[in-house]
Amino acid sequence: MSNSNSPIGILIHGATAPNRISALSKKIENLGFGSLWLSEDYFFLGGISSAAIALEATESIEVGIGILSAVVRHPAVTAMEIATLVSAYPDRLLTGIGHGLPAWTQQMGLYPKSPLKALRETVESVRALMHGATLDKKDGLFEFNNVSLTHPVEGNVNLLTGVIGPKSLELSGEIADGTIMSVIAGPKYLEYVKKHVAVGAAKSGRDPNAHKLPTFVIYNVDEDRAKARAAARLGVGFYLWAVGPTPMTEVYGLNEQLAALIEEGGVEAVTEKMPEEWLDLFSISGTPKDCALQIPKLIDAGATSVVLAPYPSIEIERMIDVTAKSLLPIL
Repeated sequence: MSNSNSPIGILIHGATAPNRISALSKKIENLGFGSLWLSEDYFFLGGISSAAIALEATESIEVGIGILSAVVRHPAVTAMEIATLVSAYPDRLLTGIGHGLPAWTQQMGLYPKSPLKALRETVESVRALMHGATLDKKDGLFEFNNVSLTHPVEGNVNLLTGVIGPKSLELSGEIADGTIMSVIAGPKYLEYVKKHVAVGAAKSGRDPNAHKLPTFVIYNVDEDRAKARAAARLGVGFYLWAVGPTPMTEVYGLNEQLAALIEEGGVEAVTEKMPEEWLDLFSISGTPKDCALQIPKLIDAGATSVVLAPYPSIEIERMIDVTAKSLLPIL
């Protein structure tokens, strides 16, 4: 069964076939991981429906959704869906809400004029509805006409954000129970995050030390170190190219170098030419002993859990087995 004290979780990537979610979830729990997460990357797997499958397939493991876009669903619908799961499976669900990758929200014509205002409105509305409030307002991005939930939730609803920049992090500290860290969030960036979260928490009287920081990380483990590192390089290269220069790379002074590689040749140049040291900053990769040395660096920097994102996702089952057998016992 799951080890609720374990800070190690597994991300089930959106490329996973829907009919594998149940069996993988059971396996992750039974092998002793502390949490499992489902992504909502448009247009792969639905985060809420995937979480429902995982919750039903398991008994006690924490299940996270990372992340829902603030603008893809009306907050009343999000509140209804999440309240249904929280009421059916108390104290097990973590829900992440973020801006959404612009490329995907723009495909749907849903990119807001002010992502910060949209995120605030969504998180605050979802929380209020889940706690039994009736909303009646016409100002803002969403309209509410005497909306309330038939099945509100008692207790904490565990609403997190998935954000990156300083203003968004401060907002997260102000209104959310935690912030989900991107797969290229290194230890130095986590320290940066904690400072900005604390600023926001002070505005609303929240305890910044209670703010959850589940940290996703690109992961490949293999007794063949070179093989594992080569696989992780593909993942790190793709995400660095897709996200581009951000505070996650700025804290290491890498933004100019990253921008130059992207300008030179896109994802291929980033993947092929980035220094080997970048793999140490933005992945957990190598032999089980290598990985066992890397994971504590994220925890020491503030990660409340380390969520391993197997890359490539087709190798998830192999890596779950290797991790449970060779890595969990020595952490």
